[in-house]
Amino acid sequence: MALLDLGIVFAAYLVTLVIRLDGSVPPEYWANFWLFAPLAIVIHLFANALFGLYGQMWRYASVLEARRVILAGLTAGGFVGAVAVLTQDELRPIPLSVPTFGAVLSLIGFGAVRFQSRLFGFRRRVAEMEQTRVLIVGAGDAGATVLKDILANQALGLQPVGLIDDDPRKLGRSLHEVRILGTRAAIPALVERLGVEQVLLAIPSATSEVVREVAAICEESDVTLRVLPALREIVGGRVTIKDIRELRIEDLLGREQVDVDLEAVSSLLAGRRVLVTGAGGSVGSEIVRQVASFGPSSLILLDHDETHLHDVLAELSESVPAEAALADIRDAERILGIFWKHRPEVVFHAAAHKHVPMLEEQPQEALLTNVVGTANVADAAVAARVGRLVLISTDKAVNPASVMGASKRFAEQLVLSLQDRECVFSAVRFGNVLGSRGSVIPTFFRQIAAGGPVTVTHPEMSRYFMSVQEAVQLVLQASALSRGGEVFTLDMGEAVNIHELARRLIRLSGRVPGKDVRIDFVGPRPGEKLVEEIADPRDEPVQSAHPAIVVSRPPIPDRAALGRAIRDLKSLARTGPSEELVIRIKDLAQLVSEPLVGGGRR
Repeated sequence: MALLDLGIVFAAYLVTLVIRLDGSVPPEYWANFWLFAPLAIVIHLFANALFGLYGQMWRYASVLEARRVILAGLTAGGFVGAVAVLTQDELRPIPLSVPTFGAVLSLIGFGAVRFQSRLFGFRRRVAEMEQTRVLIVGAGDAGATVLKDILANQALGLQPVGLIDDDPRKLGRSLHEVRILGTRAAIPALVERLGVEQVLLAIPSATSEVVREVAAICEESDVTLRVLPALREIVGGRVTIKDIRELRIEDLLGREQVDVDLEAVSSLLAGRRVLVTGAGGSVGSEIVRQVASFGPSSLILLDHDETHLHDVLAELSESVPAEAALADIRDAERILGIFWKHRPEVVFHAAAHKHVPMLEEQPQEALLTNVVGTANVADAAVAARVGRLVLISTDKAVNPASVMGASKRFAEQLVLSLQDRECVFSAVRFGNVLGSRGSVIPTFFRQIAAGGPVTVTHPEMSRYFMSVQEAVQLVLQASALSRGGEVFTLDMGEAVNIHELARRLIRLSGRVPGKDVRIDFVGPRPGEKLVEEIADPRDEPVQSAHPAIVVSRPPIPDRAALGRAIRDLKSLARTGPSEELVIRIKDLAQLVSEPLVGGGRR
């Protein structure tokens, strides 16, 4: 590098001299130049060494190194000019313009040599890289940050071609030299005119309605949409290009997320002994994670699957006093022993079998886990004087048409029948939980990844959906609101048509429904309804203390009649055929739900 610098300095001053004298240098000028050039070379090389321009890895040079090059060149140029002025008599007739412009050319040469690999190599990489043309929706703070990140990181392969914003005052202006071209309504025309391949929604505060509208426009325009997550999902609250992610189905939910009264939940859970059954499941593990954040004095994780139990325990911080209880809720003695040992004050009962078609074929398993297992947990809770128990139920328990729904209806009745002054028992009904094991969303994504077909039961089938985080927030809020004997249901908004959901997921995967991935209608499976019901008209409505939660109080079941029904079912499960057990479970689920059983309503 020093030899290159030597050549640069010599050439810079030589070229300056030749140009200054129009290419005709007299002999006396040459004589003085050979005295002046070595002095200039020594000064420049010394300045370069002084400012650390040797021994650097210039491939990774930044603004800091560029500043050093400039300072070294200016310092050396100043000294060379001073020498030329002070030795005017000895070095005449060297013109003063030679040291001035020679120093400038040397500085340019030093920079070119050191940054050429970075400059030209970077341009080659950018030129060779396939650039994705993107349109950014949102010219606010988040949009500006994302745009700046994209422009500063050309290696991302993104080329912003315009911005979209609904504020009319911003239209026609530029942000980081990228123009704001129109409102959301202009997206289809801009996609076609500018060759847009991807739309980035850079509005972290966007409501689900806005996300759905932009997603629909992108779907119509056949262009991929990526989004910034909500601010609550962004660590530290600072937006960067790294936060941009694929559109998820929960982004399209037709309502705002539930706001939890954290103070009420904290007062219930902080410093308390909390037990969660089914702690290794999708909902149970999320209950564990959220409960742990409220600082319980102890957290008991009960599950019969050792692998899932181990995984959940491994996720928890060492500061959380958690303990595993490997047990099956079917084992009444084992469950009672766990309750007596740990004496939990709050219980969340999430353990259950939940797959509708499978339980239609094996109703004995639904009976033994969902009904008998729940009875074991409820009885142990009463014996151990648990303060609160919340049962995780399902919308399929309303007018049940399946074994799974009927078994959960039985479970609700069992829990509510044990309500007394000391034990506050309640139930929470979910719709379909997004991302839970066995739910329709992961199934559709697996089918799409395999190239299809995506199997939909019926064109008119619809379901209510909620995220697992939202479902657990409902559980925690219900536990704080409950006074005993209630059933809590989230205001689920509009039901989602499953056929439209399948089409949307195919679009989210970057494919075209019916062209890239086929959709087949296979007919409803045993026990499935076309439309699920959220509330039972026979339940007494109760005023809710939360705007997004519906509260009702079902009829009080007769404990003796309920006990007889369960004994009959257990006997039939041991001796009778599965088909008869299926019919009997569904019939008895309706019977125990009648308003006048055991004394009418509370």
